[in-house]
Amino acid sequence: MSLDRQLRDDGFAFVHAREMRAALEGCGSLADWDAFAASWNDLEVDPYLAEQGRYRRRRYAMYAIDPAGTIARKPHGPHYQGREYNQLFGGVERWFEPILPAVAGSASMQTILRWTDRLFLHVSSTDGQRLPHVSWHVEAHQFRIEARADAPGQPTPEGTHRDGVDFVLVLLVSRENITSGTTTVFDRQGKALGSFTLTDPCDAALVDDNRVAHGVTPVAPLDPTAPAHRDVLVVTFRRSS
Repeated sequence: MSLDRQLRDDGFAFVHAREMRAALEGCGSLADWDAFAASWNDLEVDPYLAEQGRYRRRRYAMYAIDPAGTIARKPHGPHYQGREYNQLFGGVERWFEPILPAVAGSASMQTILRWTDRLFLHVSSTDGQRLPHVSWHVEAHQFRIEARADAPGQPTPEGTHRDGVDFVLVLLVSRENITSGTTTVFDRQGKALGSFTLTDPCDAALVDDNRVAHGVTPVAPLDPTAPAHRDVLVVTFRRSS
């Protein structure tokens, strides 16, 4: 079954790293992937979670993608979700440090955005063709979730949730010395539809946010004496026209 058909039928898909990387490389270059992945070493602590533990680091950027597929970075601004989507921080404009220009404009980031644009347009179409006159508001989040023996890291501290967008990509960048971090997808009535764990760089989860919710279990270190983290890129797409 094709990936766009799976998303239309099930509302979500898990894509193994080899398949995902091949799909991305069919849409552009990942030649700078190593430098792209290394940029997760330069994230800032999420100040809104400081009272709950300094285990989440992140950077953030917004893009516009027009009907021709042209990608343009938007001026930096806040990340906002309504309370119906985020019980912890809904209704609050959250300002995060921006994704660095070299990362935001990198070949890998542009390839990821180009590929997701094409996929989500096909999923939105009843006949599998690119929809005309559709523009996207896109938000990209670099996340590092750190874990210690006395403080497991929470990839989704808000719990099972929807993001208030149309589609979501979660792409694993790195996973070092951790256990768990299992993603479970639920229908709108709370029934579990499937679970999987992102383990290899380029493992990916794709979600139709209008149809399903998702949550991720806390991560803990395998070796409590060594650093442990889970790095992901989360990209959300919302129609702006």
